[in-house]
Amino acid sequence: MTSDATQQLSILRQRIDNIDAALIYMLAERFRCTNEVGHLKAATHLPACDPAREAEQLQRLKKLAEDAGLDMAFTKAFFTFLVGEVVAKHKIIARQNQAK
Repeated sequence: MTSDATQQLSILRQRIDNIDAALIYMLAERFRCTNEVGHLKAATHLPACDPAREAEQLQRLKKLAEDAGLDMAFTKAFFTFLVGEVVAKHKIIARQNQAK
C-alpha cells in the first residue's frame, strides 16, 4: 500500500472511530430516556410495549433512513433490536415496581 493510501486509510479510520464513540454516547442517552419511560409506565401501570408508538416510530425512521440513503432492511432490523431491548428493560422495571 502506498503512503498516500495508508494516510487516507488512517484518516478514514479515525473518522469511523469518532462516529462509533458518538453512537455509543447517543445510545447510552437514548437508553437513559427509555428507562425513565419505563419507570413512568410502571408507576402508572401502563404496558411495557406500545405497538402503535412503535409502528409510528418505524415509519418515521424509515423516512429518515430513506432521506439519508441508509438501507431500509438495516434500519428496520436495528430499530426492532432497540425496541426489543427497551421492552425487555421496561418489563424488568415493571416487575421491580410490583415487588415494592
